[in-house]
Amino acid sequence: MHKNTILGDFWGFECIFIAFCLAITQIYTTFATDFARTGGVSAKLKHAWLCIRLAPSLHAVSEIDTYTLYIIMAELEVKELDQVVVRFSGDSGDGMQLAGNIFSTVSATVGNGISTFPDYPADIRAPQGSLTGVSGFQVHIGAGKVYTPGDKCDVLVAMNAAALKTQLKYSKPQATIIIDTDSFGPKDLEKAQFKSEDYLGEMGIDPDRVIQCPLTTMVKDCLADTGMDNKAMLKCRNMFALGLVCWLFDRDLELVNNFLREKFAKKPAIAENNIKVVQAGYDYGHNTHSSAVNVYRIESKEKVPGRYMDITGNKATAYGLIAAAEKAGLRLYLGSYPITPATDILHELSKHKSCGVITVQCEDEIAGCSSALGASFAGALAATSTSGPGICLKSEAMNLAVIMELPLVVIDVQRGGPATGLPTKSEQTDLLQALFGRNGESPMPVMAALSPTDCFDAVYQAAKMALEHMTPVILLTDAYVANGSGAFRLPDINKLDAINPPYVPEELKGKWTPYMRAENGTRYWAVPGREGFEHILGGLEKDSETGAISTNPENHDLMTRLRQQKIDNIQVPDLEVEGDADDAELLVVGFGSTYGHLHSAMDELRATGKKVAQAQFKYLNPLPKNAAAVLSKYKKVVVAEQNMGQLAAYLRMKVDGFVPYQFNQVKGQPFVVEELVNAFEDILKK
Repeated sequence: MHKNTILGDFWGFECIFIAFCLAITQIYTTFATDFARTGGVSAKLKHAWLCIRLAPSLHAVSEIDTYTLYIIMAELEVKELDQVVVRFSGDSGDGMQLAGNIFSTVSATVGNGISTFPDYPADIRAPQGSLTGVSGFQVHIGAGKVYTPGDKCDVLVAMNAAALKTQLKYSKPQATIIIDTDSFGPKDLEKAQFKSEDYLGEMGIDPDRVIQCPLTTMVKDCLADTGMDNKAMLKCRNMFALGLVCWLFDRDLELVNNFLREKFAKKPAIAENNIKVVQAGYDYGHNTHSSAVNVYRIESKEKVPGRYMDITGNKATAYGLIAAAEKAGLRLYLGSYPITPATDILHELSKHKSCGVITVQCEDEIAGCSSALGASFAGALAATSTSGPGICLKSEAMNLAVIMELPLVVIDVQRGGPATGLPTKSEQTDLLQALFGRNGESPMPVMAALSPTDCFDAVYQAAKMALEHMTPVILLTDAYVANGSGAFRLPDINKLDAINPPYVPEELKGKWTPYMRAENGTRYWAVPGREGFEHILGGLEKDSETGAISTNPENHDLMTRLRQQKIDNIQVPDLEVEGDADDAELLVVGFGSTYGHLHSAMDELRATGKKVAQAQFKYLNPLPKNAAAVLSKYKKVVVAEQNMGQLAAYLRMKVDGFVPYQFNQVKGQPFVVEELVNAFEDILKK
């Protein structure tokens, strides 16, 4: 390629000077990056650097050919990363959840692995600009599979002073920070308890890491000709921040536009105004380079063909119930009462009447569970959703399902307790309540979802278990899993496991009694309306042969053992061991939603040469048949859980001689991988 001067005669001296400075900056940055990555630099970069360094005058820049500058700028403008963590934060009314949701959806659509963590306060609407009213949404995007939302973020969006004050601790030391300078006035700083107007210096933040943007002003300018009032304009601030982040990570705005048009399909004017603001944010970043050295792209390493969506745990739970009902050929009934953080399951299912879904918002938790039990008796796939406080109230109706031996799926989206506790925060403190929190001998299968996307499979398997074994089943999720999201590949319903309820055979007509059982100990299901199979069930103990009320001691002992044996007979998958399964020095054990954090901690330890394995319980009652063998195989075992040791206590009860180390936190927040790694390293040293 021949040499082409980049300084035409039509340029003035100012343009020459700007081009010269830009070339120096770009070459120097690329030189350093190239050297750090490979230990050397390319011939093209050496040539470009020498041209600048040896130039006797500004016009020596012309010695750099167009192709060389193109190479330099291309490398600077778009750099590929394996993963990145972004955290959106602002007032509860600033739309941070929506902005984060859109960004994660766009990322999932292009095939990135994602994991999200919505972190919002319990206040319905805290005072504007207050420290207690900050809402956050963290999303971890990766080229491959992503297990956690990330310990700390690479990019922090802080829409006001309170957000910066409270959320900086969740960012890495070198993180890029985007702020709306219009929300850092004297009153804003006072509300956020800053002591001076030098808020960056006060918090020890390097100004070079901060993109200081008059976001509010630019949004108002952008929408000045739309006729929107001031309040409506301010609601679009989150879209400007989203546009700026999309520029920073080289996202296709058409995907964002499609999302907004679909979300606001009934209000097209609102959709178009938001799209306009997103474009303005993107253009701001593109035109000013927003103090950022690079634009980044996260390319998917392995793209499995299929239709993907960004899905929350609660939505995946709703879809799993619909799929199970469809596969079983039954109507789906959900009886529920609104409670954080489980309400979205009720909201989502209420949208799908076309799929034969029946939803009832009952007057209380007891009615929600009791109505579901009635639907189950009538032949539906019945479910009820709640959180820990609701499980307390539903326990009597759940016990009724145990003695009547009717299928019922009970979804417990755990939250911080006791009592009202931490309504919007996450814990794993309902395990023992789920296992034993009822009067009498009341055996009930218990499962726990491993991730937001796993909620689909977990609830599907819970429904299959309930229908095929005529028993209530508890599925434990939690606020982290329920509100978090991941990239979900829509399954082919034809490939899902078959569901075969034990309907009473027609040949038993005239001989059947309500507690007559199949070979595996499961009670036959006679759906009302079948002639010759009329029957009555209730809460009083029944005779095993006739189905009549019985207080006979031997009969009660027999029925108690039959109900327990039915649960023990359920076949669940073996406990899988990941990592150094054969020769691990430490086995990390957990259940449910801590899977991703424990897996990441294991990966980090193995990367340093440590021999570590992981076993995560999804099936808690009955336990996998190989559980005792797995737990007894390793010299050191640590049980990590977000409670004071409930799983460890349960496993000690079930496995003779099992004495594990324990890692317990009850903070209402997900585990921090760095803390797990440090704790496990200490155990390995003992």
